[in-house]
Amino acid sequence: MRLANSFAICLAVGALSACHPRPAAVPKESRAISAEPVTLTAADGVKVFGVHTSVEKPKALILLFHQAGSGKDEYATIAPRLATWGYSSLRIDQRAGGDLFGGNATVKALGRSTSYYQAKPDLVAALAWAKDKKLPVILWGSSYSASLVFLLAADYPDRVKAVMAFSPGEYFDDKTMVRTAAANVKAPVFATSAQDGHEVDEARNILAAVPGQKEQFVPKQGGVHGASTLLRAKNPEGAEPAWTAVIAFLQKVAP
Repeated sequence: MRLANSFAICLAVGALSACHPRPAAVPKESRAISAEPVTLTAADGVKVFGVHTSVEKPKALILLFHQAGSGKDEYATIAPRLATWGYSSLRIDQRAGGDLFGGNATVKALGRSTSYYQAKPDLVAALAWAKDKKLPVILWGSSYSASLVFLLAADYPDRVKAVMAFSPGEYFDDKTMVRTAAANVKAPVFATSAQDGHEVDEARNILAAVPGQKEQFVPKQGGVHGASTLLRAKNPEGAEPAWTAVIAFLQKVAP
C-alpha cells in the first residue's frame, strides 16, 4: 500500500494498460533534430502556420494541436523532447487560439479567433500534409483540440495510428459529438487530464465509447489542464509522471 501511494495513479483500460512509477528514462540513441516553418492551406483557403520538427530515423509523426487561447508554441519544449525519443512532429497555430504561449500567426492573419469547432479544417489540413511523409501518424490534442482529434480519427480511420487526448471533453454545442465520434475510432487511444474530478470523468466517459485499445492516466500529484501538464513550469510535481505515461504509450503504438 505504501508503494502504491508513492506513485502517480495510472488508471488503465484495456490492452494498453500499465502503471508508470518513474520519470521517463533518457533515450539511449541520440538523433539529429531540425525544425522548419510550414504553411498549410485549409480546405476553405485559410492559411495555417506551423513548425515541423524532424528527427533522424523517425518512428512516427505526431500532429500537435493546442488548447484555447493558445498557439503552436504550447509545444515549443514538448516537440524537441518528443524528437529525442524518435518522434517527428508538426505543431500548428489553429484559427481558434491566442497569445497564451507567445502568439498565433493563423489568428493574426485571419484577424480573429473562431469557435472551437471551426478549427477542424486546420487539423484536417495538417493530416493531409502528413500523408506525404509516409510515417505512422499520431493525433495529439490539448483541451478543445483533444476533442477534435476524436472527430478526425473517426473520419480518417485508415490514416491514424493512435490518438492522444489531453483534457478532452464535450466542448461543442452538440454535447454528444465527441463520444459519438469516439465510438468510431479504431486506433489506440491515450487520455489524461488535470487532477480534477470533472475532467477525469469527462475523459473516462469519452474513453468508454472507444471500442478498442485505450488507456487513461489519472495524475495523483500535479496534473493541469491540457498538454501543459507536461510542462514543469506549469506542473512542477506532475510533469515527469505524465511524461513517463506518454512515452510508455508511444513506445507501444510506435516503437
